[in-house]
Amino acid sequence: MPEIRFQIQWPDGSQDTCYSPSLVVKDYFAPATTYALSDFVTRSRTALTIASDRVQAKYGMPCGLALGQLRQIEATASRYEHLPSPTVTVLQFVE
Repeated sequence: MPEIRFQIQWPDGSQDTCYSPSLVVKDYFAPATTYALSDFVTRSRTALTIASDRVQAKYGMPCGLALGQLRQIEATASRYEHLPSPTVTVLQFVE
């Protein structure tokens, strides 16, 4: 399966590089695009769950890296929920 990474910027300006075992994230995010925090988390949850399911279909077990990445995104996002109108920017895909 082709894997991909996507670089994001959190509301405080910090950056992370996130992992997906599938290119499906390209269906949910566009480079240089800013998303409302809740929308970003929802899109991440959908894309990374699909990616993990694809790994399970091919190899017989879900992708721990994809699910771990989702948990990390959710945990980090929770630190910004109190801000007024927090956003996350998808900076680029790293292939």
